[in-house]
Amino acid sequence: MNTIEQNLLKEVADLDSLPIGAYNLRSNGQLEARNTTANIDIVTKTDKPGIDIYIKPGTQNESVHIPVILSKAGLKDLVYNDFHIGENADVTIIAGCGIHNCGGGDAQHDGIHTFYLGKNAKLRYVEKHYGEGDGRGKQLMNPTTVVHLDEGAYMEMETTQIAGIDDTFRKTTGDLAAGATLIVREKIMTTGEQHAVTDFDVDLNGEGCSANVISRSVAKDVSRQEFISRINGNAPCAGHTECDAIIMDHAQVLASPQLTANHVDASLIHEAAIGKIAGEQLIKLMTLGLTEKEAEDQIVSGFLK
Repeated sequence: MNTIEQNLLKEVADLDSLPIGAYNLRSNGQLEARNTTANIDIVTKTDKPGIDIYIKPGTQNESVHIPVILSKAGLKDLVYNDFHIGENADVTIIAGCGIHNCGGGDAQHDGIHTFYLGKNAKLRYVEKHYGEGDGRGKQLMNPTTVVHLDEGAYMEMETTQIAGIDDTFRKTTGDLAAGATLIVREKIMTTGEQHAVTDFDVDLNGEGCSANVISRSVAKDVSRQEFISRINGNAPCAGHTECDAIIMDHAQVLASPQLTANHVDASLIHEAAIGKIAGEQLIKLMTLGLTEKEAEDQIVSGFLK
């Protein structure tokens, strides 16, 4: 890897070198490196681009890294990755995509990730998107995540998009069986003329299942953000969706939380708040010696932690 590709890998997966354990590194549309373990197998799809990841039942305290990096201008990359996580497994999956585009054409990565969690399986899924480059082309990403949780399964999903993505449509759908839990934490920042759309759609189908969707975002300059969430309570269940956004400059933010109760014992809550940085927060930090710009940066950084 060259210096640019190494930097992308660091940004999206916090890696300075190849990780320990299972991994699949994709670079410019091709397999760069792969490793499997006794409990985790990674198989290349034969009918379309992408991989199948098989995690054996009962696997504990193992991780899988599957970063994607693009450093060629004008490249459009599409992958279909399916994750089969066995009963009672407890694992972490680190994904993410980084784009460096200094050419005249758009660079784009679309990833369709589908998760099948067996009974009582636990998963922490971390996905980070990052873009950079001073060319005329754009950095485009359209991640799709599909989640199927069996009885008692637990999935915690952390997604981050803080820099450099010009246009993105982020789609997440899920269906939960009895006693399953889905927690989603999203962090987004847009600048310039960037446009970001987030779309969640979760079906709570089993008794005692629950979903908690939390989005925090910052919109700067003339960028635009849209947050749409739908939680459908089809059984005795609990659902919560929350969108908090800081709006700055001449940006636009749309929040559309939607709840549908199809069962008398479905307990559903939504919250949405959009506002500017409070003046007293700026003044307090500026009295400590920070400039207005430095104070704004401190507040935004703390908000997105």
